[in-house]
Amino acid sequence: MASAAEQLAANLNFSSFAKATELRQRIWFTLGALIVFRIGTYIPMPGIDPAAFKSAFDGQSQGILGIFNMLAGGAVGRMAIFALGIMPYISASIIVQLLATVSPRLEALKKEGEAGRKALNQYTRMGTVVLAAIQAFGIGAGLQNSGVVVNPGPFFLASTVITLTGGVMFLMWLGEQITSRGVGNGISLIIFSGIVAAYPAAFYNVFESGRNGSVSPFGIVFFFAILVATILLIVYVERAQRRLLVQYPKRQVSQNRQTGGESSHLPLKINTAGVIPPIFASSLLLLPLTFLQFQKDAPEWLQTIAIYVNHGKPLYMALYGLLIVFFCFFYTAIVFNPADTADNLKKYGGFIPGIRPGKRTADYIDYVLTRLTAVGALYMVIVCLVPEFILNTYGQGFAWHFGGTSLLILVSTTMDTVAQIQSHLLAHQYEGLIKKSRLKGARR
Repeated sequence: MASAAEQLAANLNFSSFAKATELRQRIWFTLGALIVFRIGTYIPMPGIDPAAFKSAFDGQSQGILGIFNMLAGGAVGRMAIFALGIMPYISASIIVQLLATVSPRLEALKKEGEAGRKALNQYTRMGTVVLAAIQAFGIGAGLQNSGVVVNPGPFFLASTVITLTGGVMFLMWLGEQITSRGVGNGISLIIFSGIVAAYPAAFYNVFESGRNGSVSPFGIVFFFAILVATILLIVYVERAQRRLLVQYPKRQVSQNRQTGGESSHLPLKINTAGVIPPIFASSLLLLPLTFLQFQKDAPEWLQTIAIYVNHGKPLYMALYGLLIVFFCFFYTAIVFNPADTADNLKKYGGFIPGIRPGKRTADYIDYVLTRLTAVGALYMVIVCLVPEFILNTYGQGFAWHFGGTSLLILVSTTMDTVAQIQSHLLAHQYEGLIKKSRLKGARR
């Protein structure tokens, strides 16, 4: 079956875009919102000495701050008002999803449809405010201890909390506006634009390394070959599905009429967890290194741990792979409940051929999903560890911007956005066909 990108390429022409007025408005709105986000990443937070902060950040850019700086579009490296990025919102949404699996009240809201979804979204927004305020206070205290603040004190802490929390809330609102009034998922596109904005400088560093002789021409060719192969692997696996056949029985609705009897499919993705596992795994591994860089007199045991879990070390590779596998299974268990799926199929009369409805169906779906998650976890380990080997071989210049996490975000967001553009174009074509048929009917 052709993908959305292939369908879009087959049907793409300037006349279809010229006629699709609503789609053009949505695209322009999305681009305008992303430009606003990029401008915000250059607005500095008040009370910071830029030169002193740049000097301090350059020595810590390979820790957890490097990941946050990549996801925030470089705002952390400039300590801009969007320095926290959208990560508090993502963390809050994951926490709400986790609580929905253990709290009967939240689980009931999850099953209430649109009203329940709005209530859960409201809880997510409130959790975002709390997490952003806590992180902003921690950043303010850390900046004061590092000596990059012009006038440290309670006023600086208060202004830091208000500025950074307000930046997170604005980005959350901007992402929701993109989702409702633009094209694509707003939160994903915000992260996408931040990563893409750093690529020109990253490519320049790669070619500059080849020019000054620190990396051989063969090494650069090999690097780009691995990059292309990784992108192709991501596209192939993200499109892959395991479709379970679902059959619906026939029902007699009148003396001479029957309904039902059709078959459908229950699609199960190989990578259900998305990009969450590598983000969480790398964040946990880089915490000791980041804490050590902030501490002048760190304990000896922490220094030993930081040495062994540094980039390129065998222990770092092993722990990184194990944590990715753990979070793949953990997050899949949170977002997909086989028992609920089996109950929904049973409620509407659907069944998997050869499997008894109810618990047997739930066990079968769980069995298939476990095997798929194992394959997806292996795929995630390959995608995320290959850039680490490249980093260990060619140096730090290849680190964050060409890592597996950033490539996963770029490819997944691009595929989702292209699919939505294709759906808008098809909807516009259907509307045109309906209008033409109505006009011909009126003439008759």
